[in-house]
Amino acid sequence: MSADRSDRSGGLSRRRRRLDRDRIVEAALASIEADGVEQMTMRSLGRDLGVEGMALYRYVSGREDLLEAAVASLLHGLLERVEAAETTSWQQYLQHVAHEVRRIAITNPVAFPLVISRHPATPWLRPPLRDIDVVEHLLATLTARGFTQEQAVETYKAFTSFLVGSLLLEVSTRRAEHIGAVEHPINEGGAQVPEQDSPHGLTHAPHVERMREQLSEDHSAKEFEIGLESLLNRIESSVSR
Repeated sequence: MSADRSDRSGGLSRRRRRLDRDRIVEAALASIEADGVEQMTMRSLGRDLGVEGMALYRYVSGREDLLEAAVASLLHGLLERVEAAETTSWQQYLQHVAHEVRRIAITNPVAFPLVISRHPATPWLRPPLRDIDVVEHLLATLTARGFTQEQAVETYKAFTSFLVGSLLLEVSTRRAEHIGAVEHPINEGGAQVPEQDSPHGLTHAPHVERMREQLSEDHSAKEFEIGLESLLNRIESSVSR
């Protein structure tokens, strides 16, 4: 069989793979990581899967349903992994949850902001711990280890605020590694669109210019650990009063 015919056969084989909701969600996440959320449409996704875009509506009700499913997929298995860790203190527990969520974020830096921006299970739950079962497990773990209800809720709020702030900042620096800059940015209204890191225009900011190299260094993992340790120390001080 010629290489050309083999390639066509392989392409047909891939197209004939059974289409289901899980496969569509997997393809959607791959598309988001490659090209961004805005570029992912039902038509483009159908093209990636070798089918007409309308064929996807047998499995998802539309783009919104697909984005919700993508968020659920990102968080799938989080609770099971946290339970499997069998941590022996609330500090270890929160550290493990934090590192599990960070692993999701840095593995999916383009899609992760969806976890923050999409609707949670109920309006009073906070991302990224937006699943009722995960929040129930966290609150039950904290109260079982001596936290009052008020302390457990305050810890949940402070913990989720830390995760959102820290991880959104970290993934924002990683997005450029996954989505290349557009050669010619869309320029509406004659706006000045910065295309690259440039020293020009820093003459009025000598401190920024001198420290530019240090400012550009990536110490995200270390900063995450320092911030998490500081948060745990604050929680410990609060619950020991």
